[in-house]
Amino acid sequence: MRRIRLYVDIALAAGQSITLSEATANHAVRVLRLREGDAVTLFNGDGFDYVGTISLGKRDARVHLNSVDVVTNESPLAITLVQAIARGEKMDLILQKATELGVVKIVPVISDRTEVKLDEDRADKRILHWQRVLEAACEQCGRAQIPEVESPSTLERAARLFANANDTKLVLHPDGGRPLSQVDCGDAATIAIGPEGGFSERDLALFDQAGFVRITLGPRVLRTETAGLAAIAALQTRFGDFG
Repeated sequence: MRRIRLYVDIALAAGQSITLSEATANHAVRVLRLREGDAVTLFNGDGFDYVGTISLGKRDARVHLNSVDVVTNESPLAITLVQAIARGEKMDLILQKATELGVVKIVPVISDRTEVKLDEDRADKRILHWQRVLEAACEQCGRAQIPEVESPSTLERAARLFANANDTKLVLHPDGGRPLSQVDCGDAATIAIGPEGGFSERDLALFDQAGFVRITLGPRVLRTETAGLAAIAALQTRFGDFG
């Protein structure tokens, strides 16, 4: 039996009746084909699922919340992904799959070889779009906490912010670096992934100054949309909740 989960950006409590926004109602009725009385679960990112039933009016849809469930599927390893911004659908894929893999924070950065250029207006629109991607990914994978996505920043600024962080700091680099199997990790890790052309020497020097350790995943060069996901999966296998 399928379980329908919908994200709503409002406070929730058992016993409430919630009117869905027009966009969410359209998605529930036209895409998910929900009918009167069907079970549906709402979540707002607070770590709980709110289980209820849907009722359909002529112009709106409401969900009566019957019970609250604690969701306990967050990884014991808090992973932050520092991702050089990729183009369009590639970035969406990275965010979607990183959410499914359990990442708690995404820091989009502009490195020397990043091809995507964002002015302030475009950056604001892109952040809203990325937020929707994360919410939809959580609907699908069952997470009740939405990963945080920061505003795009320069790599220099991001490296400075991480300089004093106590988590394990890793930068993926195919030419040199220790194997991931030789890295120790506590309960938090940050992994930095370069753009299509890889990190420049200046980028890598900034990471070195911030205390990042260069690592490699193997003998093949991975695309930017593959590298981070492979690294996250490997970290979850060794230190998180995979297996």
